[in-house]
Amino acid sequence: MECGVGIFTKTAAEFERRREKFTKELDFVFADVVMAIIADFMLVWLPAPTVSLRPPLAISAGPLAKFFYSCPDNAFQVALAGTSYSFLQRIGAIVRNGAKLFAVGTGASLVGTGITNALINARKVIDKTFAGEAEDVPILSTSVAYGVYMAVSSNLRYQVLAGVIEQRILEPWLHQHKIILSAICFAVRTGNTFLGSLMWVDYARWIGIQKIRD
Repeated sequence: MECGVGIFTKTAAEFERRREKFTKELDFVFADVVMAIIADFMLVWLPAPTVSLRPPLAISAGPLAKFFYSCPDNAFQVALAGTSYSFLQRIGAIVRNGAKLFAVGTGASLVGTGITNALINARKVIDKTFAGEAEDVPILSTSVAYGVYMAVSSNLRYQVLAGVIEQRILEPWLHQHKIILSAICFAVRTGNTFLGSLMWVDYARWIGIQKIRD
């Protein structure tokens, strides 16, 4: 559901931010959408899981690994009966997922920008007039920037969404109304994805990896 919503909301957000420059910046748009599809899946898998599927901790694990293993999946997660999380463990959940999402975001961007540049170069060979208009998307700088964006903005937004809005507010309030609960969660997640897409375009322009084209 997250990936399906992400495709439409990401495209809509790209159009909202770029408007009349949308067609001139299709290479940026395509790269952003591909990155979003990969990243959306990992955002649900890492900071906002429904069921934890972590493997058992190795006996030889060091103190740092043991600490992060003891942290909740989500910084705002409600502890089950008989368990509790310290403030440091909840901060650890943000740091741990942020590190993972930095790697995921960077990897997703490498794939997205790589595919985009391949398509741009292929079109340049076929359409000579296009060669003067388009330029390759900067792979390394875009990938690192997207990794940072995922580790900070996406990580915090999804942890608040899953741990506070869904688990602590909507679930207790609408526990007996599953259909309404699902509909509201769907709407909230759609809005969050749309907001994140708008913020990414602004961030990419602000740091200079996606210049506005005339």
